[in-house]
Amino acid sequence: MANQMDAALRERLKAALWFSVGKIVDEEGIQLNINTTPQFIGALTEMVWTQVENVAADLESFSRHAGRTTVTTDDVLLITRRNKDLHGILKDFVDREEAQKQEGKGRGKK
Repeated sequence: MANQMDAALRERLKAALWFSVGKIVDEEGIQLNINTTPQFIGALTEMVWTQVENVAADLESFSRHAGRTTVTTDDVLLITRRNKDLHGILKDFVDREEAQKQEGKGRGKK
């Protein structure tokens, strides 16, 4: 029963990904004045799905290695270490969020 639910959830997630990828491809195709085929969208969706699975497995490994059961922003930043641009964007975002959180804590005290 659990495997059937896992398979059903997996298929729903894949369908949602296919829809999102298709929507993005269609929008970009309009902007670039190019046509794409459903086969292209399907292949791109499979590639993205595989990448998501690989990233998820790596994130789980990083958190487990650190002795945690929860993935943290540190794990996400670690996975982006080879892509300096992406790492910089995510690091800036995390730093801004932490600064806002600290700023919010400071206001509550009087």
